[in-house]
Amino acid sequence: MAKSEMFTQIGSVAAGIMFLWAMFQQCFPHQFLPHIQKYSQKLVSFVYPYIQITFQEYSANRWRRSEAYVAIENYLSSNSSSRARRLKADIIKDSQSVSLSMDDQEVVTDEFQGVKLWWASRKSTPKAQIFSFYPAADEKRYYRLTFHKRYQDLIVGTYLNHVIKEGKAIAVRNRQRKLYTNNPSQNWYGYKSSVWSHVPFEHPATFETLAMESKKKEEIVTDLTIFRTRKQYYSKIGKAWKRGYLLHGPPGTGKSSMIAAMANLLNYDIYDVELTSVKDNTELRKLLIETTSKSIIVIEDIDCSLDLTGQRKKKKEKEKEEEESKDNPLQKGKENESKESKVTLSGLLNFIDGLWSACGEERLIVFTTNHVEKLDPALIRRGRMDKHIKLSYCCFEAFKFLAKNYLDIDSHNLFPSIERLLGETNMTPADVAEKLMPKSITDDPETACLEDLIQAIETAKEEARVKAEKEAKEKEEEEERLKTEKEAKEKEEEAGEVKEKEKTEEKVKENGVVPAVKENGVVS
Repeated sequence: MAKSEMFTQIGSVAAGIMFLWAMFQQCFPHQFLPHIQKYSQKLVSFVYPYIQITFQEYSANRWRRSEAYVAIENYLSSNSSSRARRLKADIIKDSQSVSLSMDDQEVVTDEFQGVKLWWASRKSTPKAQIFSFYPAADEKRYYRLTFHKRYQDLIVGTYLNHVIKEGKAIAVRNRQRKLYTNNPSQNWYGYKSSVWSHVPFEHPATFETLAMESKKKEEIVTDLTIFRTRKQYYSKIGKAWKRGYLLHGPPGTGKSSMIAAMANLLNYDIYDVELTSVKDNTELRKLLIETTSKSIIVIEDIDCSLDLTGQRKKKKEKEKEEEESKDNPLQKGKENESKESKVTLSGLLNFIDGLWSACGEERLIVFTTNHVEKLDPALIRRGRMDKHIKLSYCCFEAFKFLAKNYLDIDSHNLFPSIERLLGETNMTPADVAEKLMPKSITDDPETACLEDLIQAIETAKEEARVKAEKEAKEKEEEEERLKTEKEAKEKEEEAGEVKEKEKTEEKVKENGVVPAVKENGVVS
């Protein structure tokens, strides 16, 4: 009975205090409340020696989550979730891994250098009833860190930096890598709009599956690995932490697979820039700003994307087009609507090597082309495209790698024939790989595939021979035609000189005056 009476009294006291507080808020002038709260907090600080720091989910820019909040969320999900009783689950990365994080209104403890801290996940909703099309956006989530005030310097100066750094590293490890492509500029604005669209990046290519010379492959892997660890070095020499790669070679030599292997090695996202959908240099700069660190920015077939030589149309063609547009104003309007991209060589150079190129870090810029000789030297010079990688036709070493990968064989009695044929004929790794894929169920698929490859190489060799003979014949015919035209022109000149001489003689007979002859032989 004593305990029940005690609880009854405590309940009565609590109810009385709540009633008095409600009456106080109703009757006391509101203009004095901030002052009361100010001095009451000072009073509490004398008996409550703990400091609290709040990290809001959204900063001043409401449309973007706070980087600090996201980093803390990742840190707590990895380090403190095991101590929480209520958790939230989410699927990450390859849609097979589950990530656990603190649920709302949950508190967990953490320890750093012997200091105990408390992290609380909180959520607040507006007291006033506000109609919104997106009610979830009205909820405000935040993390609150509590620690003893004697450790303020340690927590603010060291612990928080540690949490942010670890949280970002965890986000990189857990993230689903993405393949981005740029949207048309008319889709850049509006609710939930973005300059980039993306899909999960799941390309299986690695350097272990690339068919190329092992020495060149090792050189590229070493170069990429060194780049990834050179943040302090690039800062020391005063350069943006980025590196340019130019991949050039015939079609089918593995340029796209090389890019995928780079991304898988470094664990980077890929931004595939479609230059033809970029209207001008300003939009190109906007795309660069919206890319993230730890990414590869790719422009494939850059020699075909745009005319980046800066040349203008011939004067006659321009005047002709102006006259046609004057005669047909409707046609002029249509041409203006479907105007080609105004991205210039200067704009692209600033994109890859100007001031704006330093707005991010740890990025690769990769160009691919089938005709490197068509590119402006300023675009591919060292410092912009730091490493030039030529991907050529399939050699015997690359063939043996493909045979091991596709057929799981290291040697065969047909290998010498294939080695001889590959030394005499140009064939891309893509064509060789296609012939090494078994296409029927046989007792000896390896021999069948190798025989098919030999036949394909011999066919390619014959086609190359016929093509070479045809080109030689055409060249010979062209030379003969030029020679004939030259001889005909010389005969015409000789006939003209004879005719002019006859006219001069007739004039002498008629007038009896010998005309003066100039030094160059022209009769005056």
